[in-house]
Amino acid sequence: MSTFCKRSVRAQFLMVVLSLTGGLIGILFGLGVSFLIPSLLGWPTLVSMAAVIGSVIFSAAVGIFFGYYPARKAAALDPIDALRYE
Repeated sequence: MSTFCKRSVRAQFLMVVLSLTGGLIGILFGLGVSFLIPSLLGWPTLVSMAAVIGSVIFSAAVGIFFGYYPARKAAALDPIDALRYE
């Protein structure tokens, strides 16, 4: 396996780990705020598991689309034409 290939695999793994960590931090922050609001302001809150799962699925779909679509579009370009455009 070449050095470039190993570096690419590490970079992809790092991006996945960072994405999952960021998503987990976002979920924990949202849950924390939803439990903090009733204790400070007395407003009742309800955390639906369906809303948490739906938000994870939606954010994953947005991340996959905005990562895959430009990469697919760039891969279809001729390298010489792509460099000439810049």
